[in-house]
Amino acid sequence: MLIKHAGNEPKMEKEVFIAGNASVIGKVEMGERSSVWFGAVIRGDDNSIKIGGRTNIQDLSVLHVDERHDVQIGDDCVVGHRVIIHGAHIGSRCLIGMGSIVMNGAKVGDDCIIGAGALVTEDQEIPPRSLVIGFPAKIKRQLTTEEVTMIPTLAMGYTKRAASYI
Repeated sequence: MLIKHAGNEPKMEKEVFIAGNASVIGKVEMGERSSVWFGAVIRGDDNSIKIGGRTNIQDLSVLHVDERHDVQIGDDCVVGHRVIIHGAHIGSRCLIGMGSIVMNGAKVGDDCIIGAGALVTEDQEIPPRSLVIGFPAKIKRQLTTEEVTMIPTLAMGYTKRAASYI
């Protein structure tokens, strides 16, 4: 469901899929072939949210902002089930594992994996190509080339799945 807030309507590029019980609210921009899955909430009420092309926001995830922190997510990202991203920036080709939390002011570089259940704390900066795990999150190691190339492949799987719903 697309919901206007304070005069701001979500803006969608072509071939975007939004599940019937997902909510996209206010100042939100979604890149082409991106998708928002069942029960997810993307709430751009106090600031803006920008989601890149071919990025998927999976079931029951929440993206929210505050007056000082917007949300930006790059292209070809996988945001797993029940993820919370609040006022943070995520680079392109990132996998944010199920149940992870990324807090205000955090910045995740390109080509990263945030492990399931991790807590990326306020203002934490994650360099590109990092594998991050834990609560609070710590950098475990650099990603291999195979891991980096896997992420856009996973994103494309959701892009294809979304096309079957449109």
